Amino acid sequence: MMDKTMEKLTAASPEAQSADLVAGNIEQLKALFPELITEGANGVAVNVDVLKALVGDASVTDAEEKYGLNWHGKRRARQLALTPSTGTLRPCPEESVDWDTTQNLMIEGDNLEVLKLLQKSYAGKVKLIYIDPPYNTGKDFVYPDNFQDNIKNYLELTGQIEGGQKISSNTEANGRFHTDWLNMMYPRLKLARNLLREDGVIFCSIDDIEASRLRALFDDIFGEENFVAQFSWRTDGNFDNQAKIKICHEYILLYAKSLESFPHPPVMDPSTPADSKLFRPEIRNTIVKNGSKNPVSKIALPKGFPADFENGCITSRVAPWPSYIGDALVENGRLVNPVIVESGWSSKDLVLEFIKNDCVPIEDSKGQETSFVISRSGAIEVVKRRSDYQSHVISVLNGFGGTQKATAQLNEIGAFFNGYPKPVDLIRYVIQMAHGNDGIFLDFFAGSGPCGHAVMEQNAKDAGSRRYVLAQIPESLDPSIESQRAATEYCDKIGRPRTIAELTKERLRRAGAKIKADNPSSQGDTGFRVFKLDTSNIRAWNPKPDDLEATLFDHQDHLLEGRSEADVLYELLLKLGLDLCVPIEKRSIEGLDVDAVGGGVLLACLAEKITREQVEPLAQGIIGWHKELAPAGDTTCVFRDSAFADDVAKTNLAAILEQHGIQNVRSL
Repeated sequence: MMDKTMEKLTAASPEAQSADLVAGNIEQLKALFPELITEGANGVAVNVDVLKALVGDASVTDAEEKYGLNWHGKRRARQLALTPSTGTLRPCPEESVDWDTTQNLMIEGDNLEVLKLLQKSYAGKVKLIYIDPPYNTGKDFVYPDNFQDNIKNYLELTGQIEGGQKISSNTEANGRFHTDWLNMMYPRLKLARNLLREDGVIFCSIDDIEASRLRALFDDIFGEENFVAQFSWRTDGNFDNQAKIKICHEYILLYAKSLESFPHPPVMDPSTPADSKLFRPEIRNTIVKNGSKNPVSKIALPKGFPADFENGCITSRVAPWPSYIGDALVENGRLVNPVIVESGWSSKDLVLEFIKNDCVPIEDSKGQETSFVISRSGAIEVVKRRSDYQSHVISVLNGFGGTQKATAQLNEIGAFFNGYPKPVDLIRYVIQMAHGNDGIFLDFFAGSGPCGHAVMEQNAKDAGSRRYVLAQIPESLDPSIESQRAATEYCDKIGRPRTIAELTKERLRRAGAKIKADNPSSQGDTGFRVFKLDTSNIRAWNPKPDDLEATLFDHQDHLLEGRSEADVLYELLLKLGLDLCVPIEKRSIEGLDVDAVGGGVLLACLAEKITREQVEPLAQGIIGWHKELAPAGDTTCVFRDSAFADDVAKTNLAAILEQHGIQNVRSL
C-alpha cells in the first residue's frame, strides 16, 4: 500500500473551528494590496505605515479625535466578533417538527456564538434579517459576554453547569447603561452583516431609549450610505399612562448591505389589502357604457372576482386607499366620476386604452407604464409605474396593532409569551419587502418566534419557499418573579423546561399546525429542526500538570464521551461550511453506517470500531458509492481516529481511497 497518512483533526485544526474572520480579512487585503502584508511578532500582520501611504495618510488612530460613535469597550467588542467559537450545535430531532424534510431552523443558544458558528455555512446567503433586540429598559441583561470563555459563560447563565455568575440589572445609575448595551449589540451586528447577501437587508426594532445610538451603530458597521429608512410603527396603545406625553410608536431601522444592490421594495402600502396586486386579468362579460361618443367596451376582471354586479355592470366601490391615484366607477351601466391623473388623461380613457391593449400595461408620453388594480369590491385603481410597478412603501406603519394584538394572536393558537411580542402581520409586511418568495430569513433575537410564524404564514399565502433561521437563548424562567410566573406555569403545563426558548419552540409548533390545517392544499414547510449550542464534540488539549499520564490517556480519543454520531456529523457540516438542512443519505457498508452529505461532498463513517478485516471492503464500498453519487466538487471523507485497530489499518484505508480519487481523508 502507498504511504498515505490520514490527517487527524484536533480542536486546534482550522477545519474544527468556526470561520476565522481575521484570517479572511487579511486574505482579502492581501488580494487587493499584497504590499500591506508582512510578518509580525505573532505571524502574518498588516503594515499600517504602508496602509497610510496607500490612502494618502487619510487615517486616524484610536487616540485621535474623530467623528463617529465611540464608547468604552468598543475595541474589545470588535475583537469579540472576530474570535472563533469553541462550540458546536447539537441536533435535537425529538424536539423538532418534520426533521427529515424541513428547511427551517430553530437554534437554542447565545446568539453571539450561534452567529459565529453559522459563518462558514451561511455567509452571503441570507436575504433578510429581522431582529427585535432587548430595548435596554433597565431590566435584567442576559448577554453579559465573557471575553475569556463565552461558551462557559453561556452555560453558566442558562444553568447548564455550576457557575454562580449573576445577571445584574442594567440601570441608568450604573454609569455603563448605554455602554453595556452597545458592547452587546456591536459584535452581533458585525457578524450578522457577513451573513447577508449583497442584495440583503436588515430590519431592527427599537424604541426611543437607544434609537439614536443604534442608528449610529448601524452607520459604523453597514455604512451611512446604506441607510434605507427609519420606519415609525404605531403600537396602538402600548404607552405609559403616567407619562406626560403618550408615546405610542416605536421604530424599525432598515439598512441594506449594499444599497445599490438592494432592489426597490415590491410591497404595497400597509393599508392596501394584502392580496391586492397588479395582474393581467381574464376578460369577462361586464359591459361599460361610456356614452354615445364611445363604443361599448369590456372591463377586465380576474376569474372568480367577487364584485357586485347589476345588469352586467359593477355597482359597488371600495373606500379610497391612501396610495391610489384615481378610480373609475360604473353605475347603472355608465362609467361615472372619472378622476384626472397626473398625465391629464381621465381614468376612463386610461381604462379603455388598457382594455384595447389586451390588458397589457400602456406607456404614456413620459415613458411611464400604466396598469390597473381592481379591488375586491369592484373599483378600478389607476397605477402609474415604471418597469414592473412603483412601490407604495411608506415610512409610517399603521394598522398592524401592537403587543395586545400580538398576544391575541398567540392566544388564538394556544401559545404564550411573557414579553412584548410583535404582531405577525407587521413581520409579514417586513418580509414582503424582499423580492421573490424564497430565500433565507434570519432572526437571532427570536423571542416568541413571530418571524418564523410570519414566514410560514406568508408562504401559505403566496406558495413561497422562504426558509427561516431563528436563534434564542434559553433564558431561565423564575416562578418567584411575578412577571415570569405565568410563563413558568405554561411551560409546566405543556411539559417543557422553564425557558424562553421553550416558549419559542412551542409557538412554532402550534403556528405551523394551524397554518397547515387552515391551508390543506398548501405545500409550505411548517416544520423546523432544533439545534442546541454546546461545547465542541472535539476534545480540547487541557493538560493536568499534576497527572500528565491521565491527561494523555484521556486524550487518546479526541471526541468527548457521550456525544453521538449525529452530534459529530453536524459539527462537521458546520465546520466544513455545509447547510444544516443539507440532504443526508445513510448506507450500511460492511456492517458500518456511512453518511453521504450533500450528494457526496462529505462522506463520514463515525463507527467506534473498524477492524483490519473491514478496512478493504469498507474502502471499496465507499468508493463505489462515491462513483454513484458523482459529486461536482472535491469530497472529504472522515473517520473516528480511535476506531482503527492500529495505524496500519488507518493508513491502508487512506491509501485505498486516495488511489480512487478521494484525496481529503481526515480522522477525528
